[in-house]
Amino acid sequence: MRFQTGLIVGRFDPPHLGHSFMIDWASQRCERLVVFVNSSAERDVAPGDHRAAWLGELHGGDRSDGRPVIVLEVRHSLATDFDDEELWARWIELFRAHWPHDEGPHVVFSSDEYVVELARRLDADHVVVDADRSTVPISATEVRNDPAAHLHRLAPPVRAWVESNWV
Repeated sequence: MRFQTGLIVGRFDPPHLGHSFMIDWASQRCERLVVFVNSSAERDVAPGDHRAAWLGELHGGDRSDGRPVIVLEVRHSLATDFDDEELWARWIELFRAHWPHDEGPHVVFSSDEYVVELARRLDADHVVVDADRSTVPISATEVRNDPAAHLHRLAPPVRAWVESNWV
């Protein structure tokens, strides 16, 4: 199924090849894909502007297949609590404020189950991509916990920064 606009939301702290897989997979199913890089100075390990720049370099712009990918840093100081209705409302307001198109998103992609509720609140479809992380078996938490062990799961610009700053 092809969607007009798609959204991926994440910290991408740091971006790894599993994220790249999901972005590439989702972009093949959308006319336009937007990637929100959540950035919070209180929690970030890699600076948000770096993460957005890396993903923009790797995936942004008009791709050879003609499907544009827009990568945007979304700075905030919001917590994550899936049981807090007020917090959910603030998240949705934040995402709507940063959404670069007149309509949409029509679909939200993630490898995490929270995508079901996020998509519902955005009045969009949801697609869970590789929930078991079997295609690229890595998570950003694993990279943060042991960066040296997972350098092979990072794209060259991310790997260079991680080697310089964490290893």
